[in-house]
Amino acid sequence: MRKTSVYLTQDDERLLTRLAAREGSSQAEVLRKAVRAYEATVVADRDFAVAGSADGPGGSVADIPEEELLSGFGQ
Repeated sequence: MRKTSVYLTQDDERLLTRLAAREGSSQAEVLRKAVRAYEATVVADRDFAVAGSADGPGGSVADIPEEELLSGFGQ
């Protein structure tokens, strides 16, 4: 593991202290978890694959009778 420094506002430091105390872990562990959680949300790394999007009968929803589409709706 490698040590690094992080500059936080006073509000962020207080929040980090509270989170660590609540979880019963170190501030460093809270920051490591936060970095991993953030990485999972970065849009540039998302894979918007369309695999399987063409599976199915191949028809259009426009071909389904309106009565069938609305059956059970609002019950």
